Amino acid sequence: MLSTVLGLVIVAIFIGLIGGLFLWVLSNLGMGLTVDGFGSAFLGAIAIAVVSTVVVGLLGMFGLTVNGAGLISAIVNLVISAIVLLIADTFVAGMKVNGFSGAITGAIGFGLLGWLSNWVLGLIF
Repeated sequence: MLSTVLGLVIVAIFIGLIGGLFLWVLSNLGMGLTVDGFGSAFLGAIAIAVVSTVVVGLLGMFGLTVNGAGLISAIVNLVISAIVLLIADTFVAGMKVNGFSGAITGAIGFGLLGWLSNWVLGLIF
């Protein structure tokens, strides 16, 4: 039980650090959202992870999945990611998403940073 809780805390810290870095970079690039500092970005990343888990879980309860392939699936994932950003914005005081278009831009930027980090880590490992 204790190891499970410890593992969850470690994962939350990792998500906060990496996701927070992504949010901070997006904010500095002016990509649809702003954060007041790294603390807000850290909390924003954790809020995004929690909201995303809840949204995907609720969709799964209705038989909808978000892990398909193709253009339609990509568009659905983009819209869901934008909605997750808008919802997370309401939970973090130092994070501001600039409307739905800002959420779309932020979701695209977040996805590109994730893809880039996976590519770089793939070259290293």
